[in-house]
Amino acid sequence: MKSSFNYKFRYLILPGLKRWILTIIIGITGIVIGVLLLLGYHPITLSGIFIRELAEHAADVLPHRISGIIVIAIGILAVCLAVARVTLSVLGAYLPSDREAIADALFKKRHLESGPKIVVIGGGTGLANLLTGLKTYTNNLTAIVTVGDDGGSSGRLREELGVIPPGDIRHCITALADEQKIVTELFNYRFQSGEGLSGHSFGNLFLSALCAITNGDMIEATKVASRVLNSRGQVLPSSLTPVTLIAELEDGRIVQGESHITQANSQIKQIFCEPKNPLPVPETLNAILNADLIVIGPGSLYTSIIPNFLVKAITNTINQAKGYKIFICNVANQKGETLNYTAYDHLQALFNHTTNEVKPENLVNAILINEIPQNLLSNDQIELVKIDHTKFNQSSIEIVKRNLVNEKNLTHHSPAKLARAIMLWFMRKQKTSVKPITTNTPNKILAPRKIS
Repeated sequence: MKSSFNYKFRYLILPGLKRWILTIIIGITGIVIGVLLLLGYHPITLSGIFIRELAEHAADVLPHRISGIIVIAIGILAVCLAVARVTLSVLGAYLPSDREAIADALFKKRHLESGPKIVVIGGGTGLANLLTGLKTYTNNLTAIVTVGDDGGSSGRLREELGVIPPGDIRHCITALADEQKIVTELFNYRFQSGEGLSGHSFGNLFLSALCAITNGDMIEATKVASRVLNSRGQVLPSSLTPVTLIAELEDGRIVQGESHITQANSQIKQIFCEPKNPLPVPETLNAILNADLIVIGPGSLYTSIIPNFLVKAITNTINQAKGYKIFICNVANQKGETLNYTAYDHLQALFNHTTNEVKPENLVNAILINEIPQNLLSNDQIELVKIDHTKFNQSSIEIVKRNLVNEKNLTHHSPAKLARAIMLWFMRKQKTSVKPITTNTPNKILAPRKIS
């Protein structure tokens, strides 16, 4: 408003006026001092007399102890105010004005960084969905994703540039992001036109470019991308060797390539990969070995979850790991992969793709299953995953049932509900179980990392 004090003050100090206003003030001050000297009054002496008389009158009104306390309090208040303003000014030079409150940043720094070490194994939108919920509980998150994608933008980049498919890595990095919305939207942006660009995701191109700059080191490229998005955790591939998924179907056909498997319109009997035993990533094995909690799924069973277990070293490391292990069952069965599957069938398919030396109870301690809400019972278009209690009663695997469905997308989990259910189960297991005493030194697998 033009009538406000701020407006009038800013008007007075417009560029060009400030120097003349200051000149006027200096001139008036000089005139006053000159008149006082002419009359024989020294300005410093008069100021001292005025201050002394003011203090004497104040002492007459208030006892010296009370007036002293008041002056000290005013001084402390002035210092605190000045320190606060200086701190905010310094921080303001480094933090954008639209960033979160300092209190929230401190909470995330101290509370979330002391959270449990959680490893999540899977791929696709199911894994990204889960990470969105878990990042509100801890910053110590590691997402391990499959490298078998051969469709869409990832498949084209894999074929043309020879990189491991970046799609699932991008999904997870953006899910863990703690950055401005526009930046995550940029990473997820998909070009709609342009020769050679149409269909590509900006995030996939960015990761591929980083991989080239880092001499083919996708691990380093992922770390750089995570720093750009200020991600709360890390994303690691199950292998640095791009693999081709091969499915043996129930009707005897052999289908090659992830993008073709789900379109084969037949039940899957077995999944293989080429090369047969991909090299593991040491950072991935170390994360599993030192995890407090290992979460398997959710996601496409045969094309997102099981391919990670085709890297034998990952299966063996999970078998050795001391952390708690829970399998997240999908809300609904997926056409082309798990039609007519029960919750136990999902687990059995996973166990069928591991070596005989690995005991099922060492891979999975519990299974988290969606408790079917009433609004889904009458939906004929969704084939919900049912529980086969008879088979579970014959195993040592704990069943955890919760309402986990996303009300906006009835075939997917709610990130908040799913993360809360996992963390409640984990905290309950910590309170009721006695785990072996371990040293503060993390376990490490010192295998060389080969860049393919």
